[in-house]
Amino acid sequence: MEFEEKQSLKLWWLYILLAIDAVMVLSIVLFDKGGMRFETLKANYFAPFWAVLLPFAIIYLLQKNKMTLQIGAEGISYQYFPFQTKLKLLSWGNIEKVYINKYDALGDYGGFGVRSRLWFKFNDKAYILNHKDKGLQIEFKNGKKLLFSSNKIDELEMFLINLKTKYNIQAIQ
Repeated sequence: MEFEEKQSLKLWWLYILLAIDAVMVLSIVLFDKGGMRFETLKANYFAPFWAVLLPFAIIYLLQKNKMTLQIGAEGISYQYFPFQTKLKLLSWGNIEKVYINKYDALGDYGGFGVRSRLWFKFNDKAYILNHKDKGLQIEFKNGKKLLFSSNKIDELEMFLINLKTKYNIQAIQ
């Protein structure tokens, strides 16, 4: 009996903003008062084109990040590829509480991605990869907290109830 969810950042709107920026930069470089000649571009190592293409490449790589969350009888495992190549296991023995929590990505954590809680609460970390407002909150016995956003919040809640019933895990509330 295991729950698994895979998520990634969806940044389609950032491509639109970058496209608008690229059109403006290229129109200035190529068409302003006759534009830059090929020799000038070559002497500058095609810097304007690199300045346009590099942000697209960075956003593309960010969208290739994937978070995998697995919950089973031995504990909770997660991986945030490419920053973690192996699943990291959080055993039930180290966890004090696990529950579904409501959060505000911008107000509580300042955005999306791997974030620490705002206002110098460095013991509270979050993996927020969607626009939903509920996720899996984990509180450890050492006082640290970890939050995972979830697209399957109803399935996750039912799975936690079944897991607690079947294995009598006290951390699940």
